Amino acid sequence: MYKLPDTLRNLLKTQIGQLVNEKQLIDILKNERYIVSVGDQVTYTLLKNNIEPVFCIVDYKTHRGNCSDEICSLIRSFGKKSVVIKNPRGYITDELWNVIKYALENLDTSSLRIEIEGEEDLASLAVISMAPEDVTIIYGLPNKGVLVVKPTKENKQKTNNILDKM
Repeated sequence: MYKLPDTLRNLLKTQIGQLVNEKQLIDILKNERYIVSVGDQVTYTLLKNNIEPVFCIVDYKTHRGNCSDEICSLIRSFGKKSVVIKNPRGYITDELWNVIKYALENLDTSSLRIEIEGEEDLASLAVISMAPEDVTIIYGLPNKGVLVVKPTKENKQKTNNILDKM
């Protein structure tokens, strides 16, 4: 299990990957085979633009408040399978880590919705750390836009340096 110490909170506000707006995001993702979305707003944006991730990680909250019925409904319509995991704020539990690992090992058969009871904000670190190079990870950076991350050696190193301090 990973627990985020208060000393690392500001470090997580720095971006890993490319910061884009919605139009740029859609243009980038048109040619990507494996997309993983972390967060409700980015997952909703994909789905409303007819782009399906291989799996998504959501908690039905945005900016610490509940998502609208429209967002929840569209997200709940995604996925051949869904799993519910408890993951408290500031943590990546072993259960969440293992489900992400499983989903990444089964990209061709995935259409999975991972629903978090708690908070999913740190899940992107686990995805970046474990994802193969042909995966594109997207997650929101609050009040700034969407980050598009390829799990390059450099991005994995940045992520693993954070995880090592947790």
